[in-house]
Amino acid sequence: MVAALMSGAVTAHASDAVIGKPALARIKDVASIEGIRDNQLVGYGIVVGLQGTGDSQQTSFPVQTLAATLLRMGVSVPASSIRVQNLAAVFVSASLPAFADSGAKIDVTASSAGDAKSLEGGVLLMTPLYGADGRIYAQAQGAVVVGGYTIGANGSSRTVNHTTTARIPAGAMVERASPTNLGALHSFSLLLNEADFRSAEAMSESVNREVPGVTSQVKDSGHVEIRIPPGVDVPAMLAKIEAIEVPFFPRAKVIVNERTGTVVIGGTVTLQPVSILHGGLSVNVVTNYSVSQPNGFSSGTTTTVAQSKIDANDKPVNRIELREGATVEELVRDLQQIGATSRDVISILQAMQAAGALGAEIEVL
Repeated sequence: MVAALMSGAVTAHASDAVIGKPALARIKDVASIEGIRDNQLVGYGIVVGLQGTGDSQQTSFPVQTLAATLLRMGVSVPASSIRVQNLAAVFVSASLPAFADSGAKIDVTASSAGDAKSLEGGVLLMTPLYGADGRIYAQAQGAVVVGGYTIGANGSSRTVNHTTTARIPAGAMVERASPTNLGALHSFSLLLNEADFRSAEAMSESVNREVPGVTSQVKDSGHVEIRIPPGVDVPAMLAKIEAIEVPFFPRAKVIVNERTGTVVIGGTVTLQPVSILHGGLSVNVVTNYSVSQPNGFSSGTTTTVAQSKIDANDKPVNRIELREGATVEELVRDLQQIGATSRDVISILQAMQAAGALGAEIEVL
């Protein structure tokens, strides 16, 4: 797919020779198998060993967590008597891959839940990770890795990157597997990442042609049902299906991020003949105040007089014309030539869509 990207002065183009033609993609890249997916895990724990950059005393729950942890280890300490700044309460998140068995290791992310300044140099204590059903599927523990640092001295500090979120590579061990019995499957569905009837039909035809004995049928724009004949090696069949290249017909979209001024225009976007005028009128009003003094021995009073100067500049109108069949590359190049910024491009594209000259859906982030 051809794309044009504009972010400030950055523009990327690709050849427009393939505009209007379907892209080829593997089934595994544009669809997923129903029921075979990752599972999200989350837990709550504490990171210890920080150098005074942990949660303050105003955050009470880390101290309560530490008191409960010490109590489980046979040390009874009232939470009100604990005064430490070397620990931080964190939420730990991870993704449990499909077919992960007991004993497998997965990466985890620890994020500060209090007012800690940095997790640098800390160690996460054993933290159970729960699934959506409330059961424990993994245990996390280990030294955290922060992709930044915070330095402070004499009231001045410098922070590089985000220091309150850290990773622990292979920091959790799977305790409970989430098995899927592929041998018991008689049918399954391919779920398209982007629902489209034409893409679903092309996928179904490719599977019927490339995998003998397998029957596939389009259920709707997002589902392709595949029936498995008896006695088939299901993993081998799935591997063959996922490797099939199918024509993919993405929707024509223009993605706009108004916060950053980024515009991404897909190569499947069609342009109709249009004339664009781009210009503006700037008006400057400058007011200066001066003091007016009366003449000597007169009965006048001192007053402040405002003197206003109005300066109006009418910028020349820039004009571009797009003929029928114009490409996205021509549109972006012409907009840059007339001095349009990313913000201007956003307004121009919205106006083009309203005028019926832009055959695409505009999605604002």
